[in-house]
Amino acid sequence: MTELRTERLTVRRWRDSDLEPWAAMNADPEVREHLGDLLTRERSDASVARFQADFDRRGYGWLAVEVAATGEFIGFAGLDQVDDGMPFTGVEIGWRLARSAWGHGYASEAALAVLAHGFDTLGLPEILAVTTATNHRSQAVMRRIGMTRDPADDFDDPTVPEGPLRPNVLYRIARGART
Repeated sequence: MTELRTERLTVRRWRDSDLEPWAAMNADPEVREHLGDLLTRERSDASVARFQADFDRRGYGWLAVEVAATGEFIGFAGLDQVDDGMPFTGVEIGWRLARSAWGHGYASEAALAVLAHGFDTLGLPEILAVTTATNHRSQAVMRRIGMTRDPADDFDDPTVPEGPLRPNVLYRIARGART
Protein backbone atom coordinates (compact mmCIF):
# COMPACT_ATOMS: atom_id res chain seq x y z
CA MET A 1 0.00 0.00 0.00
CA THR A 2 1.44 3.32 -1.00
CA GLU A 3 -1.45 5.56 0.02
CA LEU A 4 -5.17 5.81 0.60
CA ARG A 5 -7.14 8.63 -0.99
CA THR A 6 -10.45 10.10 0.04
CA GLU A 7 -12.36 13.05 -1.37
CA ARG A 8 -10.25 15.48 0.68
CA LEU A 9 -7.35 13.53 2.19
CA THR A 10 -4.31 11.45 1.38
CA VAL A 11 -3.22 8.87 3.96
CA ARG A 12 0.38 7.97 3.12
CA ARG A 13 3.82 6.95 4.31
CA TRP A 14 5.76 9.47 6.40
CA ARG A 15 8.13 12.03 4.86
CA ASP A 16 10.96 14.00 6.45
CA SER A 17 8.87 17.14 5.95
CA ASP A 18 6.26 15.68 8.36
CA LEU A 19 8.64 15.64 11.32
CA GLU A 20 8.37 19.31 12.25
CA PRO A 21 4.57 19.58 12.21
CA TRP A 22 4.33 16.17 13.94
CA ALA A 23 6.63 17.43 16.69
CA ALA A 24 4.48 20.56 17.05
CA MET A 25 1.41 18.36 17.49
CA ASN A 26 3.19 16.30 20.14
CA ALA A 27 4.14 19.47 22.01
CA ASP A 28 0.55 20.77 22.02
CA PRO A 29 -1.16 20.16 25.39
CA GLU A 30 -4.62 20.07 23.79
CA VAL A 31 -3.61 17.45 21.24
CA ARG A 32 -1.95 15.38 24.00
CA GLU A 33 -4.76 15.88 26.55
CA HIS A 34 -5.88 12.23 26.42
CA LEU A 35 -2.45 10.77 25.61
CA GLY A 36 -0.18 11.76 28.47
CA ASP A 37 3.03 13.73 28.59
CA LEU A 38 4.14 16.10 25.85
CA LEU A 39 6.89 14.71 23.63
CA THR A 40 10.28 16.27 23.00
CA ARG A 41 11.37 16.65 19.39
CA GLU A 42 13.65 13.65 19.83
CA ARG A 43 10.86 11.41 21.14
CA SER A 44 8.51 12.68 18.44
CA ASP A 45 11.03 11.90 15.68
CA ALA A 46 11.70 8.48 17.24
CA SER A 47 7.97 7.70 17.12
CA VAL A 48 7.95 8.21 13.35
CA ALA A 49 10.99 5.94 13.00
CA ARG A 50 9.06 3.25 14.95
CA PHE A 51 5.96 3.79 12.80
CA GLN A 52 8.04 3.32 9.64
CA ALA A 53 9.77 0.18 10.96
CA ASP A 54 6.44 -1.34 12.05
CA PHE A 55 4.93 -0.60 8.63
CA ASP A 56 7.91 -2.14 6.83
CA ARG A 57 7.67 -5.27 8.99
CA ARG A 58 3.86 -5.77 8.89
CA GLY A 59 2.63 -3.93 5.80
CA TYR A 60 0.35 -1.65 7.83
CA GLY A 61 0.72 0.87 10.63
CA TRP A 62 0.36 4.55 11.50
CA LEU A 63 0.44 6.75 8.40
CA ALA A 64 0.63 10.48 7.80
CA VAL A 65 -2.54 12.33 6.80
CA GLU A 66 -2.48 15.35 4.52
CA VAL A 67 -5.08 17.58 2.93
CA ALA A 68 -5.05 16.48 -0.71
CA ALA A 69 -5.70 19.94 -2.18
CA THR A 70 -2.81 21.62 -0.36
CA GLY A 71 -0.45 18.84 0.74
CA GLU A 72 -0.64 20.17 4.31
CA PHE A 73 0.29 17.54 6.93
CA ILE A 74 -2.51 17.40 9.51
CA GLY A 75 -1.80 14.27 11.55
CA PHE A 76 -1.91 10.51 11.40
CA ALA A 77 -4.31 7.59 10.99
CA GLY A 78 -3.86 3.89 10.57
CA LEU A 79 -3.85 0.45 12.08
CA ASP A 80 -1.62 -1.10 14.73
CA GLN A 81 -1.37 -4.30 16.74
CA VAL A 82 -2.85 -3.96 20.22
CA ASP A 83 -0.01 -3.57 22.71
CA ASP A 84 1.06 -6.58 24.75
CA GLY A 85 -0.37 -6.64 28.25
CA MET A 86 -3.79 -5.34 27.26
CA PRO A 87 -6.83 -7.38 28.31
CA PHE A 88 -7.64 -8.09 24.63
CA THR A 89 -5.79 -8.74 21.38
CA GLY A 90 -6.30 -7.66 17.79
CA VAL A 91 -5.70 -4.77 15.45
CA GLU A 92 -6.72 -1.27 16.44
CA ILE A 93 -7.51 1.78 14.37
CA GLY A 94 -6.40 5.21 15.47
CA TRP A 95 -6.03 8.82 14.44
CA ARG A 96 -4.59 12.04 15.79
CA LEU A 97 -4.96 15.43 14.17
CA ALA A 98 -3.50 18.88 14.69
CA ARG A 99 -5.91 21.27 16.40
CA SER A 100 -6.24 23.29 13.18
CA ALA A 101 -7.74 20.16 11.55
CA TRP A 102 -10.35 19.52 14.25
CA GLY A 103 -14.03 19.99 13.43
CA HIS A 104 -13.77 19.38 9.66
CA GLY A 105 -14.70 15.69 9.60
CA TYR A 106 -11.14 14.70 8.67
CA ALA A 107 -10.77 12.08 11.44
CA SER A 108 -13.92 10.25 10.34
CA GLU A 109 -12.96 10.52 6.66
CA ALA A 110 -9.46 9.13 7.24
CA ALA A 111 -10.76 6.44 9.60
CA LEU A 112 -13.31 5.20 7.05
CA ALA A 113 -10.55 4.84 4.46
CA VAL A 114 -8.39 2.96 6.96
CA LEU A 115 -11.30 0.66 7.91
CA ALA A 116 -11.94 -0.14 4.25
CA HIS A 117 -8.26 -0.96 3.76
CA GLY A 118 -8.19 -3.13 6.89
CA PHE A 119 -11.23 -5.14 5.87
CA ASP A 120 -11.02 -5.17 2.06
CA THR A 121 -7.26 -5.38 1.52
CA LEU A 122 -5.86 -6.89 4.72
CA GLY A 123 -8.87 -9.15 5.30
CA LEU A 124 -9.13 -8.38 9.00
CA PRO A 125 -12.20 -9.93 10.64
CA GLU A 126 -12.52 -7.18 13.27
CA ILE A 127 -10.97 -3.80 14.06
CA LEU A 128 -10.82 -2.29 17.54
CA ALA A 129 -10.48 1.27 18.82
CA VAL A 130 -9.36 2.38 22.27
CA THR A 131 -9.41 5.75 23.99
CA THR A 132 -9.69 7.23 27.44
CA ALA A 133 -13.15 7.29 28.95
CA THR A 134 -13.02 11.10 28.90
CA ASN A 135 -12.11 11.44 25.20
CA HIS A 136 -15.60 12.12 23.93
CA ARG A 137 -14.41 13.52 20.57
CA SER A 138 -12.67 10.27 19.61
CA GLN A 139 -15.58 8.22 20.87
CA ALA A 140 -17.87 10.27 18.61
CA VAL A 141 -15.65 9.42 15.62
CA MET A 142 -15.79 5.75 16.60
CA ARG A 143 -19.58 5.84 16.58
CA ARG A 144 -19.70 7.82 13.29
CA ILE A 145 -17.63 5.15 11.53
CA GLY A 146 -19.95 2.40 12.74
CA MET A 147 -18.07 1.08 15.77
CA THR A 148 -19.95 -0.04 18.87
CA ARG A 149 -19.06 -0.22 22.54
CA ASP A 150 -19.98 -2.79 25.15
CA PRO A 151 -19.31 -1.21 28.57
CA ALA A 152 -18.35 -4.69 29.82
CA ASP A 153 -15.21 -4.36 27.64
CA ASP A 154 -14.08 -1.11 29.27
CA PHE A 155 -10.80 -1.45 31.17
CA ASP A 156 -8.09 0.30 33.10
CA ASP A 157 -4.98 0.66 30.94
CA PRO A 158 -2.27 -1.25 32.83
CA THR A 159 0.47 0.93 31.30
CA VAL A 160 -0.94 4.17 32.73
CA PRO A 161 -0.62 5.29 36.36
CA GLU A 162 -3.73 5.93 38.45
CA GLY A 163 -5.50 9.05 37.24
CA PRO A 164 -7.89 10.33 34.58
CA LEU A 165 -6.04 8.66 31.66
CA ARG A 166 -6.25 5.15 33.10
CA PRO A 167 -9.96 4.30 32.52
CA ASN A 168 -10.37 3.34 28.85
CA VAL A 169 -13.20 2.31 26.56
CA LEU A 170 -13.06 -0.28 23.80
CA TYR A 171 -15.03 -0.03 20.57
CA ARG A 172 -15.31 -2.74 17.90
CA ILE A 173 -16.47 -3.25 14.36
CA ALA A 174 -16.63 -6.55 12.47
CA ARG A 175 -15.96 -6.82 8.76
CA GLY A 176 -19.62 -7.53 7.96
CA ALA A 177 -20.95 -4.70 10.12
CA ARG A 178 -19.86 -1.81 7.90
CA THR A 179 -22.59 0.36 6.45
